[in-house]
Amino acid sequence: MKREYDFSKGVRGKFFRKDAALHFPVYLDAKVHRQLERIAKKKHTEVGDLVNQLLKKDVELLEAFS
Repeated sequence: MKREYDFSKGVRGKFFRKDAALHFPVYLDAKVHRQLERIAKKKHTEVGDLVNQLLKKDVELLEAFS
């Protein structure tokens, strides 16, 4: 790494996109992750897809009772 960087010709916000979608990682408890992997394998699907299905159902339930 250099000691100093020259940002005098830099452009503020050059890569900023107002409509950009941000995806953030979700860290699962090890036991929960193993259980989800087992269920996903039985259903022949990816863990991420399974988690999305479960979360969508949970959100529907929460909205129904609030």
